[in-house]
Amino acid sequence: MTDHWSERAEAYRQSKPHSQGADLDLVVEWAAGCRTAIDVASGGGHVARRLREAGLEVVTCDPAPGMQPDVICFAEDLPFADSSFDLAATRVGAHHFSDIEAAVGELARVAGTRVIVVDNLYMGEAAEEADRIRDPSHVRNYTEAEWRRFLTGAALEPEEVGVFDFPIEFEPWLERSACTGEDAERVRTLLADRITGGEVVLERIALRARVL
Repeated sequence: MTDHWSERAEAYRQSKPHSQGADLDLVVEWAAGCRTAIDVASGGGHVARRLREAGLEVVTCDPAPGMQPDVICFAEDLPFADSSFDLAATRVGAHHFSDIEAAVGELARVAGTRVIVVDNLYMGEAAEEADRIRDPSHVRNYTEAEWRRFLTGAALEPEEVGVFDFPIEFEPWLERSACTGEDAERVRTLLADRITGGEVVLERIALRARVL
């Protein structure tokens, strides 16, 4: 998985859908009052960029060296002391985490005041199959109820939740993960009811939680 993401790092750094959006704006809004943050599974660095623009000191971490994080590590094993940062955030990376509960526990452990999670929502088994075909590193998307359980299980109190429709151009979405041929056609079939005018409409959730 690490090499996979390193090879495609530049595509994700340059991706407009990843570099903007109401969910990213909300992360910045919810970070108000924080001085320091860690961006976990930082990918193209878009959360870190926006938080730095807002005046925060940000450390990035990601398991893929090609993403050029400050620290190379997995979300399930963050090499930082307890409460090292005011805020721990992760955006559109959690569906790759091999142990979601361990990763959320690590976010909670290194955060001094709050945790922010943004990811795609579970949209049924057909959509999950499409995600696994398009990107074999995909583990699972989760429902809002599951996310609330993960957060409360890590001694976090969910305070605010936002749910968004997230339209994204279908062909570039496939290209970024090198999904072609029969695999691409299977993904198209599985998501047919969500594809309109060249865009596939995903659902995305944002959650802000307080450290108890």
